Amino acid sequence: MLRSNEVCQTLELVRSYSVPIRDDRVRGLITWYVKALQNAIDIIWDNIEWRYSFPKIVRRGGKLITNMGLKMHVPVIPKDRAFKKRLRDELMKGNPYAAHWVDAVIRTAYSIIESWRKRYLKGKARKIKPRIRRRFARCKITLMKIDYQAKSIRITLRQGEYLTISWRSTWFEHRVRGWTVGEVIIKDDRVVIPFKSSKEIYVRRVIGWDSNELSLDGYEPSIGFIHVDLKPLQSIKITYERKKAIAQRRGKRDLYEKYVRRERNREKDFINKLSAGLRMLFPNTIYVFEDLVSRRRAKNRRKRNARTPWRRIHRRMSEVD
Repeated sequence: MLRSNEVCQTLELVRSYSVPIRDDRVRGLITWYVKALQNAIDIIWDNIEWRYSFPKIVRRGGKLITNMGLKMHVPVIPKDRAFKKRLRDELMKGNPYAAHWVDAVIRTAYSIIESWRKRYLKGKARKIKPRIRRRFARCKITLMKIDYQAKSIRITLRQGEYLTISWRSTWFEHRVRGWTVGEVIIKDDRVVIPFKSSKEIYVRRVIGWDSNELSLDGYEPSIGFIHVDLKPLQSIKITYERKKAIAQRRGKRDLYEKYVRRERNREKDFINKLSAGLRMLFPNTIYVFEDLVSRRRAKNRRKRNARTPWRRIHRRMSEVD
């Protein structure tokens, strides 16, 4: 039963876990996939139509205002059926795998181009064709047969040839019980499996957080001001910055990597304990964080801010267990 100050919301939850894999066929699949993906991006890019964007006059608050975008040249991505058919026919030439892999390549290529277009129109990307620099292969649902009882996924490579991945007896098996499997991402040494679920939560309060250099400061009307000290985290970062600098000067790569791992583990442990403690103190709470993206601050200030992993803290605090 809802209380007067509670609001019921449905959250879509996604958790991704990786399962190690050793199979010589995987490297061949990824090599073909990356090559086909770059080929698809090249073809789409060559067929983009560049149009001029003219200022628009709109009425806001009873006044006429000129609405003008950041870019004069606006890219129009070809999406008609005839073009997609030509693209698919071109990629099918010499394709050694199931035809659905070509469809997966085309969908991923369009996703990359669309992402570039959004960033370009916002002034965050240049007029440069995207390049694939990481090795991966995104698998379509139509290429997967999921057995939730056996906790396994069978991926079709070719007709009569399959790749089987199981998450039975993994450390995360209990965390995804009853969840559904999404499109997996295959890498050279592992398979990343996304699990999806939905959960109803009853939101009691909203806390706004101010991210400062040495603290997190929150406010909620019924509670008042909340202060979280981040000096221990800063101390961890400063200590390992010095240790890594000494290891670099002495040319000891193994020692440097050891300090990197220790720093990452201690940072992760601190953030996990922080987020768990806040969830215990303030259950069923939505957190609102300030936007920390700013290039106008002084270099020393930006360096000090970069010492605190704000994105990781915000993401971990926002997760629902």
